[in-house]
Amino acid sequence: MTHHIPLAERMRPRSLASFIGQEHLVAPGKVLEQMITNRKALSIIFWGPPGVGKTTLANIIAQSLDIPFFTLSAIDSGVKEVRAVIEQARFAGHALLFIDEIHRFNKAQQDSLLGAVEKGIITLIGATTENPSFEVIGALLSRCQVYVLQSLNEDNLKALVLQALEQDELLRQKNINVKEWDALLQLSGGDARKLLNLLELVSLSLPASAHEIDNTIVQDVVQNKMALYDKGGEQHYDIISAFIKSIRGSDPNAAVYWLARMIEGGEDPKFIARRLVILASEDIGNANPNALLLATSCFQAVTLIGYPECRIILAQTVTYLASSAKSNAAYMAINHAQDLVRQTGDLPVPLHIRNAPTKMMKSMDYGKGYQYAHAYEGSFATQEFLPEKIVGTKLYDPGNNAAELRLREYLKQCWNEKYGY
Repeated sequence: MTHHIPLAERMRPRSLASFIGQEHLVAPGKVLEQMITNRKALSIIFWGPPGVGKTTLANIIAQSLDIPFFTLSAIDSGVKEVRAVIEQARFAGHALLFIDEIHRFNKAQQDSLLGAVEKGIITLIGATTENPSFEVIGALLSRCQVYVLQSLNEDNLKALVLQALEQDELLRQKNINVKEWDALLQLSGGDARKLLNLLELVSLSLPASAHEIDNTIVQDVVQNKMALYDKGGEQHYDIISAFIKSIRGSDPNAAVYWLARMIEGGEDPKFIARRLVILASEDIGNANPNALLLATSCFQAVTLIGYPECRIILAQTVTYLASSAKSNAAYMAINHAQDLVRQTGDLPVPLHIRNAPTKMMKSMDYGKGYQYAHAYEGSFATQEFLPEKIVGTKLYDPGNNAAELRLREYLKQCWNEKYGY
């Protein structure tokens, strides 16, 4: 009897014929269909959100090849386990190794795979929910084909449910019909595993005389659904990106919405606060120096208080930053300055602004001719501070906002036309 096995596992496809979704990879003539037909697999990394078929496709590929097949999970496997598989593969001549959540392997663990993959001792199939360009070392990534798996669409999800109702022994006995789809589809979040397990939960909750599933029944069974937010996956980066761009775009309504998505998903409040400190300088800067002060205070307060009360402090800071004047002038200035340093190298410091702590340095004219600004009217003296080769180079261009226009006017008074202010 297999009734104790979750429905999602009972319904796991054993061939492409019963696989639903990812048509861009598995349809006739597409890359994975051809790979299975030809029974020759290359090393692959499947990248996609949870529950879209990464593990299932690895199993289908493995079953199509007449070679030993090993599975490791990066959660509970390390270099020792990888080396043991490589030795068995070397003894057998070749093997297929599937590593689930490969992004959890550190550099040393990933390095241990390189030689065996390069020499063809193992064919590697890795699965990850995170962007492999961030989480997989370049040397290993260059030896693998990366295939992106997409979230399942509404048609895919409905087909999965209908397939389960028709083919699973337990569900078929219940003679269930789905009257309304909205709640099932919404609560699944595009995750096939979550959808099928939810279907099983709802089906088991139906009275013996009931044969229909509607939105009310689903909602009653699932009282509290966390907002879809994978702190460890790609959506983490998508939502923080939407959050930052909403603040940069001066939309406090969108910004506080994305803040709520992160809070409901259990995001670390210190992570959010750190991003706000960065944004206060990168996107607001001298257009409103108070932004950095508030963001820094927000980080300190969040660290002290934590959830749930710190959500109020985050909301105050987010709405203030989103409603503030914007300038990326300081951010652009340091970018331009670093580019210039890379282009020009280690240019010598002008003698008059060098430090002269010893007699020998003074005898070499270190510090000679330096004008102490505060000894002059307005605490300003016209002198050169840049290396001779880049004299007159403007790196900071104040933004077009009230605060920085005042800075621009001051700099113009100081330097006349030297820097083009």
